[in-house]
Amino acid sequence: MSAQELADRAGISRGMLSRIEKADPKCEIGATFEVARIVGVTLFEAEPGRLTMQLKQVEAKLALLPKSARKAKRKVIDDF
Repeated sequence: MSAQELADRAGISRGMLSRIEKADPKCEIGATFEVARIVGVTLFEAEPGRLTMQLKQVEAKLALLPKSARKAKRKVIDDF
């Protein structure tokens, strides 16, 4: 699905979608949740083990991309 199709399905502008992609804190939270739902991104998970499994699946998919397409790892911050 194209970015414009995603924006249309979410009922937002292409510019708003771009700001959501860039993690602009001024974006409406409802629009962000709707986009996440449409693309299949789980934002809340009750079982911690399931989140770990999903992370491994994403890492496996990213491993298929060339290194130039992957972002550098961010510093992990322990909030607990």
